[in-house]
Amino acid sequence: MAITRITMPATTRRGETVEVQWLIAHPMETGHRSDDQGRVVPRDIITRFECRYLGDVVLGVDLFPAIAANPYVAFTLVAERSGEVEFRWTGDHGFEQREVRTLEVTG
Repeated sequence: MAITRITMPATTRRGETVEVQWLIAHPMETGHRSDDQGRVVPRDIITRFECRYLGDVVLGVDLFPAIAANPYVAFTLVAERSGEVEFRWTGDHGFEQREVRTLEVTG
């Protein structure tokens, strides 16, 4: 399981734009590098990220080998009502990570 850091407010007002930021600890190995013995280091990247708010995809991103290690993404969403914000990363070698945060919407 990778270490993730997700930053977003726990509460906000209806109709407000909310900034969401995430960072995930992952090597994002391209498969184009050799180790000390000259062997190619196998590719190991996160290939897809999706964020769902109230069950709807609000951001979907395909990631490629050119992305740096420990990827960071920031985006916004509009708060409609209280509910779950789900973060899901998938990648090579069966990598899968899921995190959930709750957004409380008032007024």
